[in-house]
Amino acid sequence: MSGVIRSMLAVATVGLSVFLASGPVPAAESGKSIKHSIFIAGPTFTGILDEDGKEVWNSGRGGARDGFVLPNGNILIAWGNVVKEFTREKKVVFQYSKSKENREIGTAQRLKNGNTLITELGKKPRLLEVSPKGKIVVDCPLKPETNNGHMQTRMARKLANGNYLVPHLLAFKVKEYTPEGKVVKEFKTDLKELGGRKARNWPFTAIRLANGNTLVSLTNGNKIVEMDKTGKVVWKVTNDDLPGKPFVDPCGAQRLANGNTVIASYAARKGIKIFEITRDKRIVWSYSGKHRAHEIQVLTTNGNPEKNPPMK
Repeated sequence: MSGVIRSMLAVATVGLSVFLASGPVPAAESGKSIKHSIFIAGPTFTGILDEDGKEVWNSGRGGARDGFVLPNGNILIAWGNVVKEFTREKKVVFQYSKSKENREIGTAQRLKNGNTLITELGKKPRLLEVSPKGKIVVDCPLKPETNNGHMQTRMARKLANGNYLVPHLLAFKVKEYTPEGKVVKEFKTDLKELGGRKARNWPFTAIRLANGNTLVSLTNGNKIVEMDKTGKVVWKVTNDDLPGKPFVDPCGAQRLANGNTVIASYAARKGIKIFEITRDKRIVWSYSGKHRAHEIQVLTTNGNPEKNPPMK
């Protein structure tokens, strides 16, 4: 059996696939296919898979909304009712439980100042910064334009300028808030060129990129877009651009340092569940294993730590 065939069988066994299109593949090392280790926050599994698809850390609980592997190796995870930071030995070193008046938690992000960014959805939708000791130091009211607690917001992220980028699904908008709760910018996702509201382009994950643009995954719209500072779409990928139609309710997303974008198709129960695309819309890596993903984080590429590009 040739080395190529053995390699293909090994990849299929662990459920990791590399899809190659014409032209060079931006692998971490010349001549090698792309392999990622990843953190998955998903409905049945929340943990870490190594580059061969093997589970190397499992939180023991599904249903996670958001999460990150932190620089110190700990894992920060948001579930619907609580945010916890675990050591690799599963010792809880930080915990925040949602307030009684709200329905659920939507996101968690560890900030450079040591605080944890958390969103609460429900009667009092808000964005919080919680200190390492559990004290609320920022309480920012949100304006989601709906009373549906589950659909008010998802992956909020703090920006380098101190503001917050917050996607509001049913409002068809990504809003930039000041810490006081003032909306200073909006990015609309019901644009005519994206199919209007009939396309159900609910914004889910919004990421401010190093070039000042904003990357937004659009769940029911089954696409991902990049918008400039004015809200104009400058890059868009849909199922019409890719073989196999891999967009199936895209939720989590990550822009890699090489410029590629990794997307989690949350509703995919078969086939591709996570995939990486180039700027010219080629799939160069995908995960087709058993675990579905709500949010994802690429940790390494061919043995090298993946560093997120700086945001603006």
